[in-house]
Amino acid sequence: MKIIFCVVAVLLLIQLIPVDRTNVPVDPAADFVKLTGAPAEVTAVLKRSCYDCHSNETVYPQYAYIAPFSWSVKHHVNKGRKHVNFSQWAAYNKEQKQGILEKTVHVLEDRKMPLPVYISYHEEAALTPADRKMLADYFKSLADSKEK
Repeated sequence: MKIIFCVVAVLLLIQLIPVDRTNVPVDPAADFVKLTGAPAEVTAVLKRSCYDCHSNETVYPQYAYIAPFSWSVKHHVNKGRKHVNFSQWAAYNKEQKQGILEKTVHVLEDRKMPLPVYISYHEEAALTPADRKMLADYFKSLADSKEK
């Protein structure tokens, strides 16, 4: 009985550890879809499947407010934004943009994103083969163009 009490006490206490879920205000003029003139279908797929972790437009689900899940969600969002933050596309230089575009094509083709654990909680984020091809083709076209 003491073990159960201790486990419950720890679970309750860890709820007091704050997790910052504040999104940085988005400047639409610096956003990837605006700057690249992304077609509506590309924008829709990016917003549905990528922007929760790779932008400042993260929508935190209810389980993201319960420790220790909140820690994992925040870690994944921070890591995703570190790799690419579509809300801050204007801040990247040409070399960074080129690298991100090329890496994103590989990630899409290798089916590494979205993460399976994310899809298990957000089925709507799953990419169909057609979605993957459309996004990869769009990123390739940007990588091959002179303007990014």
